[in-house]
Amino acid sequence: MKILMVCLGNICRSPLAEGIMQRLADQAGLDWHVDSAGTGDWHVGRAPDRRSIAAAHEQGIDISKQVCRLFRVDDFDEFDLILVMDKSNLTNVLAFARNNEDRKKVKLLLGDKIVPDPYYDDTQFAPVFTLIEAGCKEIIKQYSY
Repeated sequence: MKILMVCLGNICRSPLAEGIMQRLADQAGLDWHVDSAGTGDWHVGRAPDRRSIAAAHEQGIDISKQVCRLFRVDDFDEFDLILVMDKSNLTNVLAFARNNEDRKKVKLLLGDKIVPDPYYDDTQFAPVFTLIEAGCKEIIKQYSY
């Protein structure tokens, strides 16, 4: 299974989601590959936000080596599941979809809820970590058969 996590800048939420999902999949003995991308190009080539790195580190996950990249159309070919953090990300990714097959791969990580962007509030990184972790655990339950 190949999963792509997507947020706006690929520096806060989706790097956390990549790190969390990969750790949970590895712990469950699942042969999953997880990556992340953003829909905006402001941070391409950079590491995740220092606050996301710190929030992950506090939970024993190292995301410091990740590199921000932009979502691209061929991600639909490479990934089985594309999990987005909010409705804006959903709209942006679906705009790239070429057909129904592409659209079926795209889902909100938290079902019908969003993962809020913590970028402008330092105090939100730990709560966002917790939300993402809960969403990842649900995905593991749904897709590990």
